[in-house]
Amino acid sequence: MKEININTTVKLNNGVEMPIFGLGTWQITGKEAELTVRCALDAGYRHIDTAAAYHNEEEVGKAIRESGRKREDIFITTKLWKDDLGYKPALEACNKSLAKLGLSYVDLYLIHWPGGRRLETWKAMEELLKTGKCRSVGVSNFTIRHLKQLMEDSSVIPAINQVEFSPYLYQQDLFDFCKASGIQLESYSPLTRGNKLNDAHLVSIANKYGKSTAQILIRWVLQLGIVVIPKAAKQEHIRQNADVFDFALSQEDMITLSNFNENLRNCWDPSSID
Repeated sequence: MKEININTTVKLNNGVEMPIFGLGTWQITGKEAELTVRCALDAGYRHIDTAAAYHNEEEVGKAIRESGRKREDIFITTKLWKDDLGYKPALEACNKSLAKLGLSYVDLYLIHWPGGRRLETWKAMEELLKTGKCRSVGVSNFTIRHLKQLMEDSSVIPAINQVEFSPYLYQQDLFDFCKASGIQLESYSPLTRGNKLNDAHLVSIANKYGKSTAQILIRWVLQLGIVVIPKAAKQEHIRQNADVFDFALSQEDMITLSNFNENLRNCWDPSSID
């Protein structure tokens, strides 16, 4: 595969360039969120992921504004929570998120969960895209069925589908569908929330490369061409997660890791949503 680094981007289906590597901020709030984002930006991160449901947009925005970096050099994602689904509520929720972030636009706005009123909500997303409040729009936790429904009744194809994705939850069918549909897949919780970091098979591969098991999991996602946003709060983990661009997994080890799949979900399972 071609060489990648922390500044490598993928081109979304509307032409927007998105950094392939970023920081997830779920469960990081208050002053810790502010310090975490500042540390990540100092470590070279240029992609920050937040959400209304994370209750940290104000701190994330403050850290970005006070970082001294140009707004256009940082890719910022936030998400619409399921309580705000619907046309008017979605428009209002985006304005609230922008106000909390202290920004005039976000680079990516996602429907966080495939609840009811999806089509109505997507019309609002299209409107936000037209008005420039979002440079791109997408979804999170959508299955193939949800995506098909949305695409059948919409003129705008989601730029992103952000889902839980790791070797232990290798959603091959969803990955293939998104690729064929021009939808960039994005992985959250690639580190299995720590539940598989001590797996003996994973440890064996990590020892082979002189890397941590977390770094192996992140590198596997990156080499598939999937955007990845590992969460980290400790400075050492923030920097360690970014130290994955000086090696490459062999094709043999990529296949081995892909065969780790257990359909293990550490987060939500959206498959039962109508």
